[in-house]
Amino acid sequence: MSVESSSRTIHRPDDARAPRLSEVLEVLEDLWPAALSEEWDATGLVAGRPDARIRRIHWAVDPVQAVADEAVHHAADLLITHHPLLLKPVNSVAATGFKGRLIHTLIESGCALVTAHTNADSAVGGVSDVIARILDLRDIRPLQRAGAGLDEEGIGRVGELPAAQTLQEFATAVFSAMPSVAGGVRVAGDPTGLVSTVAVCGGAGDSLFDAVRAAQADVYVTADLRHHPASEAREAAGLTGDRPYLIDVSHFASEWLWLPEAAEATQRALADRGYDVECAVSSVNTDPWDFILTPGR
Repeated sequence: MSVESSSRTIHRPDDARAPRLSEVLEVLEDLWPAALSEEWDATGLVAGRPDARIRRIHWAVDPVQAVADEAVHHAADLLITHHPLLLKPVNSVAATGFKGRLIHTLIESGCALVTAHTNADSAVGGVSDVIARILDLRDIRPLQRAGAGLDEEGIGRVGELPAAQTLQEFATAVFSAMPSVAGGVRVAGDPTGLVSTVAVCGGAGDSLFDAVRAAQADVYVTADLRHHPASEAREAAGLTGDRPYLIDVSHFASEWLWLPEAAEATQRALADRGYDVECAVSSVNTDPWDFILTPGR
């Protein structure tokens, strides 16, 4: 799957029925409640006037300049990104820095900025739910339940394949489902080993190995697996039947899969309230890596 080919406009807006930003925020809160955000996170409205009319919404994983320029080019009134721009405190948003430049680009063009991050990871229909459905998992449940909220909410998901597959077959399916990025997909485990129970976590998930083992997952699909946690997980697996196997994907790619469904869910929820907006998914590949070198055969 290529990011470029998946960029799409859902429909054209009716200006007479455009909601205000405050009304869009109410819908986003219904879909991805702020209470599900991790304590360290920075979600919600970053820039924008609550009374501004929203006719076009642009969706992206990362708040980077290329994405802001794309949103402005498409005359978006609102940019919604998965990752926060201001996760760490700043003392200035002057346009002399890259974060300030992005903020100025959006504000000067009348485009608001909203972040839906760990709340969108945890909520029903969030990032890991989408990955689990794309991989055709059944009996989907949270990998680590949320401290507050529904039983179905929490970080990561675990589910069952319709039929057992070899690790090689399943890893190939994961690779095919992800947007194309330079790093590809890395796999640890016996290619011929059979897998049925699958744990997934969009974004960085190497803090969840205890939950993965408790779920008795045969394989764990996540991103940003660091050397030591991955090595220790594989060593521990050697004492318990070599499971879980590991599949390491791009952080960007794993979370990009959520964008089209998030855009459609938002558009439907706004339509249910009598509002009309245009939602588009960014075509910018914001994975930070440009190419990879691998050993020849």
